[in-house]
Amino acid sequence: MGFLRERMGKILAGVIGLALLAFVAGEVLHSGSSFFRDDATTVGEVNGEKIAYADFSQKLDQSTQQFKQQSGQSITPQITNYIQETTWNQFLTEKLLNKEINKLGIVVGEAESQSMISGSNPDPQIQRQFVGQDGQFDKSKLNQFLQYLQTPKADATQVAAWNDFVVQLITAKRQQKYMALVTNGLYVNSLDAQDDYQAKNKLANFKYTVLDYASIPDANVKLTDDDYSAFYNEHKNEFKNQQELRSFEYVSFSAAPSKDDTAAVKAQVEKLVGDFKATPNDSLFVQINSETKGQLTYQKKGQLEPRLDSVMFTADKGFVYGPFLSNGSFKIAKLVDARISPDSVKAKHILLNPATEGGVDKALAKADSLKKLIAGGKSFAELAKTFSIDKASGEKGGDLGTFARGAMIPAFDDAVFNGKPGEIKVISTQFGVHLIEIESQKGSSKVVKIAVVDKPLTASSKTQAAVYSKAQAFLSSLGDNNFDAQAKKANLPIKNAEDVTATAASVLGLDNAREIVKWAFKTEKGTNADQVFAAGDQYVVARVSAVKPKGVLALDDVKKLIEPAVRIKVKGKQLSDKFQAALNGASNIDQVAQKAGSKVVPLQNIVFANPVIPGSAAEYKVVGTVFGSQPNKISKPIEGQQGVYVFTLDSFTNPAQLTNNVREKQQIGQTLLQRSQGSVLDALKDKANVKDNRAKFL
Repeated sequence: MGFLRERMGKILAGVIGLALLAFVAGEVLHSGSSFFRDDATTVGEVNGEKIAYADFSQKLDQSTQQFKQQSGQSITPQITNYIQETTWNQFLTEKLLNKEINKLGIVVGEAESQSMISGSNPDPQIQRQFVGQDGQFDKSKLNQFLQYLQTPKADATQVAAWNDFVVQLITAKRQQKYMALVTNGLYVNSLDAQDDYQAKNKLANFKYTVLDYASIPDANVKLTDDDYSAFYNEHKNEFKNQQELRSFEYVSFSAAPSKDDTAAVKAQVEKLVGDFKATPNDSLFVQINSETKGQLTYQKKGQLEPRLDSVMFTADKGFVYGPFLSNGSFKIAKLVDARISPDSVKAKHILLNPATEGGVDKALAKADSLKKLIAGGKSFAELAKTFSIDKASGEKGGDLGTFARGAMIPAFDDAVFNGKPGEIKVISTQFGVHLIEIESQKGSSKVVKIAVVDKPLTASSKTQAAVYSKAQAFLSSLGDNNFDAQAKKANLPIKNAEDVTATAASVLGLDNAREIVKWAFKTEKGTNADQVFAAGDQYVVARVSAVKPKGVLALDDVKKLIEPAVRIKVKGKQLSDKFQAALNGASNIDQVAQKAGSKVVPLQNIVFANPVIPGSAAEYKVVGTVFGSQPNKISKPIEGQQGVYVFTLDSFTNPAQLTNNVREKQQIGQTLLQRSQGSVLDALKDKANVKDNRAKFL
């Protein structure tokens, strides 16, 4: 005891130290090298070169914003996943190509860079930015801008943006040089041209007999472990996994709105009907009370949803329709106005950018000045070419052509459809300040302006709590290896999410499954979830059913996948044996078919380049063997796509001699050129050591 008392401090220190060491070691083993600072800031690595998460995130945000502006669509989990993959592939491409470019010493010299920017023939991207009144590249405008960048008055943001643009131009130029080295090394010789000509024009005439795989019922084929192993070993290289994949099975509990929830939301909307009828400001009422905010616009028949389309064009102003259920929301709609309006308008515009004009007020003032110039006799078309930032219409004098209502944004539509021919208007939209000239209006029909108030039909907290309790009860009932049994007991269908990537945002049956995917990649095969996941209007309990690591997959990982092919292989062996027995003693294909219980089919004018057997499918192996055969010889059994074949070649019909192979060479060369860039990138990716850590951040 005295010994222990004297040394208790050291003993406690040692125990605490070991405990801390065990804790740290356990965390490192559990989460890899996440303790290292780089892992907290590095989203990936390509051949040892790291990709910073900050850079990836910035590019991802830019791509997302660009998608929103160009498409006008809302960002769904599926779209998010697509943008993430595209952005990641852009980083991969840049890193992979830059390594090869640096290895080869490919550079863009100072003189070449200068020529690309301000030489006699600048890069096309620069030429498109500096256009004169004639729509052609204006060198003086470029020089003026470059001089401005050198002055103290130059905006720092513009200078930085220009510098980034120049860096991108130089990077693209280096990549063009690299790809030129690859494509210039492609060569098509006369033998290639001759082979291609023969493949497309040489004709084979033959007879065949076939025993379809379908002639043997699946139930009659018993697959053995040796069958699986033989097929797996023969096709092992086809089972290379480029990235880790996981599968999970799950049961879901729907938290859709109940009858009480539906009645409550409907009652909430019904209370608004009286105030909606009485309000003098329909637009403000919609903004305050509606879930969906939007500008009130005139619409023609066929543009409203069917229920409103059938009543609003015959109703009186102020009429309120609803509540009615549509697209998951209860709605009420009010007829704000109705009028006779043109069916189409021909117009032109000059678009000004408030950001470069010094603000919206200055842009409006400039538009007014241009309007006065036009009133004084200046050409609208010439001013559009000079001042409009909408280059597509500006080059055509601002002409937008003839368009129907709804083709433009609401504010623009209102201006041109509610105005008169010859009128010039100035309006402001989210795209900038527009100077618009209405050239002509055609046709006339009734249009209506409808105000719609909507309230989404969602489950109440009471409903959600009740469903969550059921999901939690199911989770509590789970133990080792009883997921299937408990699901069956609860009469819940088990759904499967197969081969999910670590960055997936959605899976089959679940649009918003990111949290489930993140959990699945942190645990082991056979593990039940430790929580109930919320995915849209569903509560989900999951279990990891498979883990497929990166690299060549084991037989057990692909056994289910290859089962149909293994069964075909076994059937092929049985049918080949049947044909082999029929071949013994047979002197022609008719005798073979008779013994095998099949029939002979003659074929004429089959080409190697299109190996399709009429009435069947593409049979590459069969047709390829035909073109390598001698006439009047019975072939061995050939296992094709649809069955096992035996054939005899009657004759070949050779095409006219190829006297000029230039065209064939050009066609083959063009095909090689089109495939070259993708093929180079695929080869570099296969060879590269890529670490993808996106799942830790997304």
